[in-house]
Amino acid sequence: MDAEMIAAARGETPADLLLKKARVVNVFSNEIHAADVAVFKGHIVGFGDYEARETVDLQNRLLCPGFIDAHVHLESSMVTAPEFARAVVPRGVTAVVTDPHEIANVLGLDGIRYMLETSEGLPLRVFVMVPSCVPATDMETSGARLTAEDFGLLFQHPRVIGLAEMMNYPGVIHRVPEVLEKLAAAEGHPIDGHAPGLSGRDLAAYIVAGIGSDHECTTLEEAREKRQLGMHIFIRDGTTARNLDALLPLVTPAAAINCSFCTDDRHPADLLREGSINWLVHRAIQKGMDPVTAIRMATLHPARYFGLNKLGAIAPGYWADLVVLDDFEHFRVAQVYQAGQKVAENQMLLAPRARAKPLRLRSSVNVQWQGLDFRVPVPEGQGERPRIRVIGLVPDQILTKSLEEEASVADGAVVADPSSDLLKIAVIERHLASGNVGVGFVRGFGLKTGAIASSVAHDSHNIVVVGASDKDMMAAVKEVARLRGGQAVVENERVLASVPLPIAGLMSDMPLEEVRDRIEAMAKAAHEMGCTLPDPLMTMSFLALPVIPELKLTDKGLVAVTKFQPVPLFVE
Repeated sequence: MDAEMIAAARGETPADLLLKKARVVNVFSNEIHAADVAVFKGHIVGFGDYEARETVDLQNRLLCPGFIDAHVHLESSMVTAPEFARAVVPRGVTAVVTDPHEIANVLGLDGIRYMLETSEGLPLRVFVMVPSCVPATDMETSGARLTAEDFGLLFQHPRVIGLAEMMNYPGVIHRVPEVLEKLAAAEGHPIDGHAPGLSGRDLAAYIVAGIGSDHECTTLEEAREKRQLGMHIFIRDGTTARNLDALLPLVTPAAAINCSFCTDDRHPADLLREGSINWLVHRAIQKGMDPVTAIRMATLHPARYFGLNKLGAIAPGYWADLVVLDDFEHFRVAQVYQAGQKVAENQMLLAPRARAKPLRLRSSVNVQWQGLDFRVPVPEGQGERPRIRVIGLVPDQILTKSLEEEASVADGAVVADPSSDLLKIAVIERHLASGNVGVGFVRGFGLKTGAIASSVAHDSHNIVVVGASDKDMMAAVKEVARLRGGQAVVENERVLASVPLPIAGLMSDMPLEEVRDRIEAMAKAAHEMGCTLPDPLMTMSFLALPVIPELKLTDKGLVAVTKFQPVPLFVE
């Protein structure tokens, strides 16, 4: 107990800061009221006319608690933690709960330590959930493996607060010992879920295991069932998966307490154009949600779910992480405070640009080139027009369809048919140089020529490539390897655009704006080659994710996600 704070709260000691003429968004009383807010030692100590060493007149602006992103993968921003903070803090985001699942699947404990080290001392509170699924499944090859024994060491870190999304829901409901050991090791901590489409008794079994949240709901019916069974629903709006509009009717005055906002994955362009949680709050208000309720879902609700007891509200004893808004209509963030210190004003970070620590990470792109081939011979007995399984894209979702179509054949092998939007896709193992290559077909890209390759491919982040010809696919993969991780767009074996991602093949050490510009150049090149997707590289990165239905491709082959088992390319 801090006696000086008690004295400051009683007015016996001058406050460090007094924010005068504020309209406080009170998430406890669900009202907006006029108040002067006193801050001492980084904490709010009271409302009223306090003596203070510094006074700031807010001129009747709104004063909100700092926004909290309930679930985000910082690696998906494709930049370092300091660059991510530079994008989101000026928009009012003062804390994030991150799952370093992506870098952990590449570099294991070293990757998690890297994220903890590079997020230290930022004007953004970065809380870490221990990745629960490294590897995510045994149907792909990852660069590392985390066991329950590793969790104890990680939980000793003050910013490690729980167990991240348990994607292996079949492993939970079928009581796989290794999975249950991980859940037991996290007992007493928040455990996040990831169970798209899970329902009925299987869902009940999943929740009984101690899992408290879900961010994968795409329909109102799914979200309602999960909330009825006690789950905390993270309403997600990211770059690819945008579920906000569909799920907003879930939020009623009586049941809003079990709902929060999250972004999950956001690309540089969206971070710079829209921001982060600020975007979700503003859009919810525009769609008719009560403004204070929307603020609560970005502040108090996630703070309470994660046990961050001194965050998420403006009240005595809480950290003075604060956002000053001109109004709800335009949602312009005028100032941002962290622990009572002004860290951003007029959409600009005030602190000098922080840089991530020098890289101390091993190489993460190790390809076995000998024998690498994307040719798909037609097995004997399949006939001239065999039927194959095809990954069907779903607009604006990371879900896919499992299609069955008649293949195009040339010289005894199945080939891409750009005229009918049937492209070849391959996933090349890049961690152990094992030589594993999974080859399949995908519909929905629209490419007429060329190829796109990336070392960002959830969850194990092997190299994924989609193309209209094998030669261009090979050229794109070689460019990704030359960059020591990255993304590339190729046509006629010539690189049209690329971005290097040397940090685990996931992140760049360049400024966010430069990464955005390079990504936009790649998208432009892809669109000129016929691609119809708004963000082809982000979409492609989820096609190797074998925990999101229905059909995905890994370095070991096609996976029927609903059955959680491999399936052959050719339909018998």
